[in-house]
Amino acid sequence: MAEWGSDIDVQALGEARSGGVAHTLLDVREADEVAICAISDSLFIPMQQVPGHLAELPRQHPLVVMCHHGGRSDQVAQYLRGNGFTNVHNLAGGIDAWALLMDPDMARY
Repeated sequence: MAEWGSDIDVQALGEARSGGVAHTLLDVREADEVAICAISDSLFIPMQQVPGHLAELPRQHPLVVMCHHGGRSDQVAQYLRGNGFTNVHNLAGGIDAWALLMDPDMARY
C-alpha cells in the first residue's frame, strides 16, 4: 500500500480488495445516496458525522475514503490526516468511477 498516494484509483482499490489486502473503505455519503448503491463491506459514516467517530476508525491498515465523485471524501481525508491519521487515501472518482470501471451493473445517480 506504500505506493498509494493521497488519491488512489478504483483499479488499485479493486486489486487490493480482490487480493485480500487489509483496508477499510469509509463511505462518507448520505444515507439516501448509499440506498442507491454501495460497495460491500464499506463502513458508512456520513461526512458531517466523521468528527464524532474518530476513535472508531482503524489506524492499523489503510483507510480509503469514498463519496460520489471524490470531492467530499478528499475533504474528509484531509481532515483525518490533520487529526493524526497517516494512512488515509481518497478514492479518486468515488463510487461513480467504481460503477463505470469496476461494476457496470451498479446503479448510478
